[in-house]
Amino acid sequence: MPRLVLWNVDHTLVDVGRVTREAYAEAFARVTGRPLVRLAPTAGRTESEIIFETLAFNDVVTTEDHLAEFMTALGDAFASRRKSIRKDGRVLPGAREALASVGRLRDVIQSVLTGSIERNAIAKLTALGLDKYVDFEVGGYGSETYPKAALVELARTRTAQKYGTRIAEAATVLIADSPNDVRAAHIASARIIAVATGNATEAELRGAGADVVIPTLADTDRVVRAVESLTDPGPA
Repeated sequence: MPRLVLWNVDHTLVDVGRVTREAYAEAFARVTGRPLVRLAPTAGRTESEIIFETLAFNDVVTTEDHLAEFMTALGDAFASRRKSIRKDGRVLPGAREALASVGRLRDVIQSVLTGSIERNAIAKLTALGLDKYVDFEVGGYGSETYPKAALVELARTRTAQKYGTRIAEAATVLIADSPNDVRAAHIASARIIAVATGNATEAELRGAGADVVIPTLADTDRVVRAVESLTDPGPA
């Protein structure tokens, strides 16, 4: 049975914080006609949560059209910054090697589970040369306005449909950097490898209940062993 490995994008694989702030400022101005004063916290959250809270922080009375308009504007803002992503963004230590090595494991399918909208997740990983390691078609994205736990199940369903096989809960691993991601994995009955490359410390990630906690992805062998051990079905 295949193993599904879902990677968070921001602060797990890449850091494009400067570009994100610039894109949000442009999208906010385009949608509201006003300058962005305060951006909501982003760690471990979906784009819809960030957008609605950002609008509230800036005293914008929201309508049913705001979310779709903002997501479109945000996608356009990222698309126009592909050169900036390459220039100002960076692949986090060990991310490329971890993706490549996990991808070589038997029966592994890799995709993304991210709060970013689909266009932006693809833009980030493509600009930084990580797109060849993941199947974007079966991922879960913040553009779908579901909680992250529901996105895990959605990714399982998409993978099963595309590859013609069942993806077991115990064969699903999320690799991410925030306590919110840990909680989402628990709700979705997935395993979770937490990487302390975001705002959360190793202690906070352990406290949230991560199955495995590592400081970075730089120890490739450790990442591979963790994926293998967490998806090992044991003796028949």
